[in-house]
Amino acid sequence: MRLVISDSNRILGEALGAVLQDSDHEVIAVVSSADECVGAVTAYKPDICLLEVRIPRLEDGLRAVREIRAQCPAIAVVVLSDLSDRRTCAEAGKLEIAGLISKDRSVTQIAAALDAIMDGDVLFDQGPWRKPLSTPSVVELTPREAEVLHRMIAGQDTRRMAGEMSVTVSTLRTYVKNVLAKLGAHSRLEAVALASRANLPDAGLPVQHLAKPSENTPFDVAVPRQAGIPR
Repeated sequence: MRLVISDSNRILGEALGAVLQDSDHEVIAVVSSADECVGAVTAYKPDICLLEVRIPRLEDGLRAVREIRAQCPAIAVVVLSDLSDRRTCAEAGKLEIAGLISKDRSVTQIAAALDAIMDGDVLFDQGPWRKPLSTPSVVELTPREAEVLHRMIAGQDTRRMAGEMSVTVSTLRTYVKNVLAKLGAHSRLEAVALASRANLPDAGLPVQHLAKPSENTPFDVAVPRQAGIPR
């Protein structure tokens, strides 16, 4: 995968990039400001932009995310943040990002999360700003979202789903994100588990209603076990 890394501390960004480069991630640019980040992403078209959201101010990072999403919607934006900062997490979570990862995570964990995101997961690290699910509710899936869920259950990857559904990878990722959000799931694995709990039929038929779980569900890094993030 090709990466653009943006960190207000260029030395830290370059250090992170060097380690990720050793993990077979191609780092094509390391920048330290919002304008440089947008410029690098639009120029190099990476697979993922890994963005430390305060570059140097929160408003700068959020602006960069919005501009990247508007100009390059196919590029996944992953935000690095201090999860103790409720405002930062809340504001970043409102945007169409592919992941929110704690800056306290090890490089090995960050690399594994990036690999999972590249495969189509939408990942959010544990944070106090996320309220757990406490009451049962009903969600409605569109026919396309239901089809995506069935394909997830069948174990299809992002590119295969996009190809067979005749949509772009970016559109497919939006469907996946919508499914996860409606189910209150934080990864494909959890969505599949919730669908199984709801006795979802195996056939690829539109499913309009699925129940969210009633128990409290902590908000944690949700990367498939095979991605190998150590705890």
